[in-house]
Amino acid sequence: MVFNTPIFFVFFVVFLLFYGLVFLQARPRVYFILVASLVFYGAWNYRFIPLLVGSSIIDYYLALAIAGASTPSRRKLFVTLSVVMNLGILGLFKYADFLLMSVADFLGVFGVEASLPTLSWVLPVGISFYTFQSLSYTIDVYRGDMQPRRGLVHFTTALAFFPQLVAGPILRARQILPQFHNLPVPTWSGARHGFLLVTSGLWKKTAADLLAIPAGRLFEADAQLSLLETWTGVLAFAGQIYGDFAGYTDMAIGLALIIGFKIPPNFRLPYFAISPVDFWRRWHISLSSWLRDYLYIPLGGKYQRHRNVMITMLLGGLWHGAAWTFVAWGAFHGIIITATHFLGRLPALAGFAANRSRSAVLLKWAITFYLVTIGWVLFRANSIGSAFEIIVDLHTFTGLAEPGPMAAWIALITIATLVLMHLADWFVIARAEAFENRRWLFWPVLIMIHSICLLVGEPSDEFIYFQF
Repeated sequence: MVFNTPIFFVFFVVFLLFYGLVFLQARPRVYFILVASLVFYGAWNYRFIPLLVGSSIIDYYLALAIAGASTPSRRKLFVTLSVVMNLGILGLFKYADFLLMSVADFLGVFGVEASLPTLSWVLPVGISFYTFQSLSYTIDVYRGDMQPRRGLVHFTTALAFFPQLVAGPILRARQILPQFHNLPVPTWSGARHGFLLVTSGLWKKTAADLLAIPAGRLFEADAQLSLLETWTGVLAFAGQIYGDFAGYTDMAIGLALIIGFKIPPNFRLPYFAISPVDFWRRWHISLSSWLRDYLYIPLGGKYQRHRNVMITMLLGGLWHGAAWTFVAWGAFHGIIITATHFLGRLPALAGFAANRSRSAVLLKWAITFYLVTIGWVLFRANSIGSAFEIIVDLHTFTGLAEPGPMAAWIALITIATLVLMHLADWFVIARAEAFENRRWLFWPVLIMIHSICLLVGEPSDEFIYFQF
């Protein structure tokens, strides 16, 4: 089921009716959320339900074993088992074929033809998200950051919670598990804000699907495009991936809030960032903070910072998918983050890095947005060779094709859509409370936006991050 489809609307309405009118006690409600979440996940492929449930059972008991271990070596053994189990499952489903094909390609460079068998397994939806979420629980218990909680059903329900199950945000156990042990009471104010977030997410998803057209024209093109059309395609993908993923996140947070659960934000106006470091404080916050806390800091953090940043970003890129383009994208961000730290320490540039004047901030924003946009070419391209061809075309001012008759209009609409996405986010952050209190305006506007999105949008389009 996809959030922006009629079938999910029916599913959620039925869920609300039973949750609010039938299951009124805490324990039945937890069981009901679990059943609803498994039904939601099973709608994608019911064969992977045992994998999800099995992961939660193993990590639940491993966390208890870690807490009850009598010696540090036994604690380390149990947490190692959790890491190996989670990353082993993730690697088997997501990276086994990629590794085998990469080995075959490498041998081919030396003239050795290797026909290695591949698994060709279907990738379970959301496996990267719930694997990291489950793994963080056992690691937190091992570190002493939280005590293990009794209640296998509560833990499984928190891991399988349907709003954020298939595309995040990646929740820590200490963020979500206590809410299932002490179920929050839904409120009308929370429901209103949740509905606003759902509407904001639906609008961004609809806009993202429209931007997919000029983006696809570039990245799937057989012929060379003009300079204007090439830049339009890259900007369109920047808007598409933001609207698609941030739209899903808004809807996930909003749906959870309607029934009383609070999920932290996953985006904070990322294209307003004024440095690559600032970008990763705003983009996919749950992943960047996870990588920081469970990879970057354990590696040594700011001690040997450049090495640790590169390792973290390389693995962060690989987390997104089993392809060298994702590795290249992660390496690119590792390089620009490392360069940011290095240049900021140079005496000649230290003043500029600390300068908060309007002109300095605007220049830093322009540089950051340019770098992030170039990075998206690596992320979206079908191959590294294709990515470099597009990057060269972005900086080639002669010899390209002539722009089509509508190229200028499409470019303007693309830029306007990018701006409107961020204005919508800013409005939700800064003006939501005042808007929600004007109920005579609030409900008609939201219903109108929903109607427009259903008329203009493509309800069958899946979210980009489902593949990760």
